[in-house]
Amino acid sequence: MIPLLEHRIFFPPVTQALRSPNGLLAAGGDLSATRLLEAYRHGIFPWFSEGETILWWSPDPRMVLFPGEFKLSHSLRKTLRKGSHEVRTDTAFEQVMRACAAPREGANGTWIHEEMIGAYCELHRLGYAHSIETWTDGQLAGGLYGLALGRMFYGESMFSRRTDASKIALAHLAAQLKRWDFGMIDCQMNTPHLASLGAREIPRKEFIARLQELINYAPVTAWRFDDDLFT
Repeated sequence: MIPLLEHRIFFPPVTQALRSPNGLLAAGGDLSATRLLEAYRHGIFPWFSEGETILWWSPDPRMVLFPGEFKLSHSLRKTLRKGSHEVRTDTAFEQVMRACAAPREGANGTWIHEEMIGAYCELHRLGYAHSIETWTDGQLAGGLYGLALGRMFYGESMFSRRTDASKIALAHLAAQLKRWDFGMIDCQMNTPHLASLGAREIPRKEFIARLQELINYAPVTAWRFDDDLFT
């Protein structure tokens, strides 16, 4: 059995998370900004389908991308230097979330439903959640969104409408976070796509230890990327 959260903002220790399903820690509560921030500070995130009870997770091992380990392929480097795209930050946060929520081939539904969109848009309004957007010919071609606490970035989801559009956004994010001395990008779960870009699994114990140091740095207040990241 897992604990059922009530009104008090509280989470059990992540060491109590189930092994199967991997990382399931608690259920219930709400998606208030206060509760979400408390969760992320302890390496916990919500993941549940629309209409279901909120489920909270902290898997072991944890998939992370260290900013300096992003794998920049020769073809992607070429694309970045072409300059046929524009990368923006925080100009279309809700659009990015809704694009990430759009149906995908081979996927059954989405966990990015209206309740989640409302909650993360509030975190964006408060300055915690950010979108990194790839624009081509004036159109939103791809991007990703996530949260930043101190020098820790929690990636949530990404999408692509054109070839490499999400990779372009992630490449810019990794390069900028490296300049800002961010320690990790949380990728949550292992996927072959993330692994191909340089992400790898680390034990949850190590993840939490690194996390507790990184979240205590002063936040980046001007969330704007440098123009010379790939020149």
